[in-house]
Amino acid sequence: MDYFPIFTKLENKPVLIVGGGDVAHRKCQAMLQANASITLVAPEFCAELIALSNDKKVTLIHDYFTEQHITNQSLVIAATDLEAVNKAVFDTAEAKNIFVNVVDDQPKCSFIFPSIVDRSPITIAISSAGKAPVLARRLREKLETIIPQHIGPLAQLAGNFRDKVKSQLDSFSKRRMFWEKAFTSDAVAQVAKGDIAAAEQTFENILAGNNQLNGEVFVVGAGPGDPELLTIKALQAMQTADVIVYDYLVSDEIMALVRKDAELVCVGKRLGNHSVPQDEINQILVELAKQGKKVCRLKGGDPFIYGRGGEEVQELAKHNIAFQIVPGITAAAGCSAYAGIPLTHRDYAQAIQFVTGHCKKDGQELDWQSLAKANQTLAVYMGVIKSPHIQAKLIEFGRAPETPVAIIENGTRKEQRVVTGELNDLANLIEREQIKSPALLIIGEVANLSKELAWFGNSQQSHFSSSQLLTNAA
Repeated sequence: MDYFPIFTKLENKPVLIVGGGDVAHRKCQAMLQANASITLVAPEFCAELIALSNDKKVTLIHDYFTEQHITNQSLVIAATDLEAVNKAVFDTAEAKNIFVNVVDDQPKCSFIFPSIVDRSPITIAISSAGKAPVLARRLREKLETIIPQHIGPLAQLAGNFRDKVKSQLDSFSKRRMFWEKAFTSDAVAQVAKGDIAAAEQTFENILAGNNQLNGEVFVVGAGPGDPELLTIKALQAMQTADVIVYDYLVSDEIMALVRKDAELVCVGKRLGNHSVPQDEINQILVELAKQGKKVCRLKGGDPFIYGRGGEEVQELAKHNIAFQIVPGITAAAGCSAYAGIPLTHRDYAQAIQFVTGHCKKDGQELDWQSLAKANQTLAVYMGVIKSPHIQAKLIEFGRAPETPVAIIENGTRKEQRVVTGELNDLANLIEREQIKSPALLIIGEVANLSKELAWFGNSQQSHFSSSQLLTNAA
């Protein structure tokens, strides 16, 4: 271990920073977060440091560094671009056994700055001992996505409650059991919602032995398939839920991220095969929540865009079951972006319509007059089977037969495939290429941009056009 990790209390402690530029300002900001008493020494100072001085937050000394400036300091930072000055600061501090850091000069550091995940009072520090600071920063970014913002307030609440727990529970094992229950109780979700009073009451109930748990359902959008498109809140719900109720459209890569000991309930929906009817799915969610479980209802895309999330939360509300909605990146946004297709474009499409090719059996016919208008983009969900009908109706109501189209199969996933062509060949294109669900249809002039943009963006999957296919066939 090159550096021993330690957390120091710098509140009102004297800290010296030698330097007056941008780097000194950054280190100053870090020390201000710790409420240190900061003095800076330099011949000149940047405007930001002068502003801090005017606000009485720091003390500026317009001078060249001398040994006198280091007297009585708890911590010293050298942040100049002059090697001789930095060395003088380091040598002087070392001689006086004062911790010193020379910025970007690891051999001249008796302490180093870690990458920090701040969820005060929870603080996580990550260090590579100066060997790979960018790698440490990337690790911090990963932790930032995993650790929810409400962990800090939850820890603060626990800290406020510790003395009461200690006074009422006379053994370590009893106290440990209390905190295990507390941190898996409704208090966590209550703090996440900002209801600290309710969370405190939950702690009180557990301490009094009234620890019946209430269930809750998180209706979560998993996005179109790429796990890196998950929202932070979606990932947190997946990793804290007792039960995951999921669809087939949720990719294996995303399912690998759920809590390892969670119960998995597949209620899969595939084209032409609903393994569990929607009414039964609604009842499953209700029953699991009534058992006091935290349930993650995990859906591909966004739960409120052709995901039947609205029907499910209506049922939950009818039974007075708490729920939260966690939006996801819908297929139209994710798949089109990965295929290099902007859904709107000043030159080609001033509007966009989302439409499903799969309605209820007794549903009304789509407004084809509106859908066939030019200068707009149609994003058609679940349109593979109905593609002959969609093609015929759009042309019947005035959309040009040569309108560009793109079919995006398995959008955002490693096996993504994009097939482009014209509206008058849509159904044949799907049949010829044996397109399988999940697939999204993009109809409109913007589909042509896929040929131009896909190879320069984040999609380099298989990409075909009808003209290429015809050339290959010839």
